Amino acid sequence: MPELPEVETIKRELEKAVLGKKIVEVCVHKPTVIRQPPVKEFKKILQGLTIKNILRKAKVLILELSDGKSLVIHLKMTGQLIYPGEGKNSRVSFHFSDGTILDFNDQRLFGELRILDDWRQLKFIQGLGPEPFDLTAGEFKKMLAQKKTKIKPLLMDQTFMSGIGNLYAAEALFRAKIHPARPANSLSDKEQATLLKEIKATLLEAIKYKGSSVDQYLQVSGNPGGYVKYHKVYDRQNKPCLVCGGPIKRISLGGRGTYFCPRCQNKR
Repeated sequence: MPELPEVETIKRELEKAVLGKKIVEVCVHKPTVIRQPPVKEFKKILQGLTIKNILRKAKVLILELSDGKSLVIHLKMTGQLIYPGEGKNSRVSFHFSDGTILDFNDQRLFGELRILDDWRQLKFIQGLGPEPFDLTAGEFKKMLAQKKTKIKPLLMDQTFMSGIGNLYAAEALFRAKIHPARPANSLSDKEQATLLKEIKATLLEAIKYKGSSVDQYLQVSGNPGGYVKYHKVYDRQNKPCLVCGGPIKRISLGGRGTYFCPRCQNKR
């Protein structure tokens, strides 16, 4: 699933590609991805509206429209937004007045598109925890204080902290030298501060290289993200650690595959 760096990359690229464009037609090829309102009304509402602003909230994209409504897009596992699109093999195509097309692709059809009067009222968004960039070390410390949950699944819990998924949780924990199975409340003050610092640094670095294309993620241009070659542990099982040379291991935590270095991330 695209995480914060991938969705932020898409948001920035959409700002350059479609901001200010007028939608003249919407072609829905797979109604499954339209969650509200019904497809006929979805198409009718969007026709003639202009994209006035583009926001990101955690892993969700919000296209604010000229009538005050918003088109809310959750890419989920395999969602893609491609511009300029072709309008042929997409799940939904947005046709603009200048003749260009924005395609929404989604191989597994888990994505969700909604038109809302107020995107802030979406239950999923209301349940999100703070983003890492909005937190101070003191606030992060308070959040961890009573949490006995293992640190990696906790970082992936969107109600605790939003925007981080499996990939960047693994990378940040490695950089902070913290074992992914450590109970969250066992981290020292120094480890807590280091972890938040490394979370932010990892996300910023990933944004710089336009995200990680490990599954279906693509930039708006259709090109893959360039951060994969900078991964320290993710998807590197049995390969040598780039710090100590020992083999990277993979275990299951919270039902997800977790990569780490047993030497560098000692389970204290």
